[in-house]
Amino acid sequence: MKNVLVAKILNEIADILEMKDVEFKPRAYRRAARSVESLSKSIEEVHEKGELQELSGVGESIAEKITEIIETGTSQYYENLKTELPVDVEELTSVEGIGPKTVKKLYQNLEVKTLEDLEQAAKQHKIRDIKGLGPKVEENILEHIELAKRQKERTLLGYALPIAEELKNRLKKELDVINRIEVAGSLRRMKPTIGDIDILVTSEDPEKVADYFTAMSDVREILGKGKTKCSLILKNDLQADLRLIEEKSYGSALLYFTGSKDHNIQLRKIAINNGYKLSEYGLFKDDEQIAGKTENEVYDKLGMQFIAPELRENRGEIEAAQEDKLPKLIGYDDIKGDLQSHSTWSDGAQSIEEMAKAAIELDYEYFCVSDHYGKMKVAGALNDKQLRKQLKQVEKVNNSLSSLTLLTGAEIDIQPDGSFEVNKKLLKELDVVVASVHSKFSQSEQEMTQRMVKAMENENVDIIGHPTGKKINQKKPVQLDMETIFETSKRTGTFLEINSFPERLDLDDANAKAAIEAGCKLVINTDAHNKEHLRYMRLGISVARRAWLKKEDVINTLNLKELRKLLKS
Repeated sequence: MKNVLVAKILNEIADILEMKDVEFKPRAYRRAARSVESLSKSIEEVHEKGELQELSGVGESIAEKITEIIETGTSQYYENLKTELPVDVEELTSVEGIGPKTVKKLYQNLEVKTLEDLEQAAKQHKIRDIKGLGPKVEENILEHIELAKRQKERTLLGYALPIAEELKNRLKKELDVINRIEVAGSLRRMKPTIGDIDILVTSEDPEKVADYFTAMSDVREILGKGKTKCSLILKNDLQADLRLIEEKSYGSALLYFTGSKDHNIQLRKIAINNGYKLSEYGLFKDDEQIAGKTENEVYDKLGMQFIAPELRENRGEIEAAQEDKLPKLIGYDDIKGDLQSHSTWSDGAQSIEEMAKAAIELDYEYFCVSDHYGKMKVAGALNDKQLRKQLKQVEKVNNSLSSLTLLTGAEIDIQPDGSFEVNKKLLKELDVVVASVHSKFSQSEQEMTQRMVKAMENENVDIIGHPTGKKINQKKPVQLDMETIFETSKRTGTFLEINSFPERLDLDDANAKAAIEAGCKLVINTDAHNKEHLRYMRLGISVARRAWLKKEDVINTLNLKELRKLLKS
């Protein structure tokens, strides 16, 4: 649970150092922060094994600070830096387009310290007069400030999920009095962002469970402690609620606290129409409980199939369940390979061989390293000569592998006019070409749509990466005529991506569902920039499940032979 806290402090140190015009150090702290926040295990475990300096970007000095944060909850170096520049860096830089240097200018010229200060200054048109900023920056702030406010209230699924599961596993491991335990709420429905963590427990000694939960070392503040519910704030700022449930009501309580609200309302209406009463305590006929111990039991008594938590949004799933027409959703273990990832050849943290070994651990059949290629300097894009050398390296690594096939690939930048600044002949030699938009996001709907259509019509492009360009709670999606995009995808055989990165999840569930209904095929990739990012595949699959997708709707559920045939066609 301390991974988020450590990464947050390292990122803030980087921001403050950048504001002070310190060279090199900010980059090192950011690299270290990325390594920590993408870990699939706790930073405490890494520390206890003496492996901190094995993390990308973590040297002796940063390792010492991580140790201090683990042991004390902060770093004296960090606290000293904050007194030099008393601004809420994390809050201000959460606004799209505002970096540490802009924060410094805003503080020096207008004494902007908080998001509220920033909003007030923008509304009063004071920012446009600052040298180097101007009207466009001011307009950007006004456009994106609401997203930044929302970010304060909601946590990304990819960061909250491991914390919730660690809490669940810790309670289960440490307390032998727990019978059943599950994470509920929007986390269980795999929503892209969550407000808090809900955990449901049945136990023969609920008081012991409550005592342990509220006494954990990760607790910053106890909001309430009772016989049926405990609420607290963790040191990483997340709220966690523990609900102590009777065994006979566990299923109905899990159903109720999983939600969504609209789904639950419809279930209660169906219950009433059948002469029942449904609540968190069970399904009742008059005063007799007739179901409630399990969710399956409740759904069955209401005359419908079990509905997967990801579908519970009142978007037709209840009607489909009543008619026994729910699809068999893609499973979390159905993916056979990842077709977008990055290595040290461009902007990744691990070598091709290290990424391949991580893919083998996931039992993948194939894996593609698609480093940036072209003239996009910001991502360390490869030139023709470098890509040629990389292809030889892929061949060399491939020859050393027995259980995995490495596919050759690249991610190329879609220019504002839809063209590519790359070697067409070289593209033809690659197994997988991912094309993505990385600039000029403010184009009109017509311009952006034409740009994407032209890219998809290029015979060498296989996949459109993160199609709408959005970043959750940070950047709005680009303007696109999605009907035209879906029609072009189907016509050209270009696959649209569900990008699994926590900040993206793009396509989202609504667009993914619409794409499949329009006859498109999708691909789920992680866009991993280090081997730990490969675990994000689960997040992309959750989007697909929320979108009602089946295994056959996603191309990287195919085996290698089938995939190669599809890519060639």
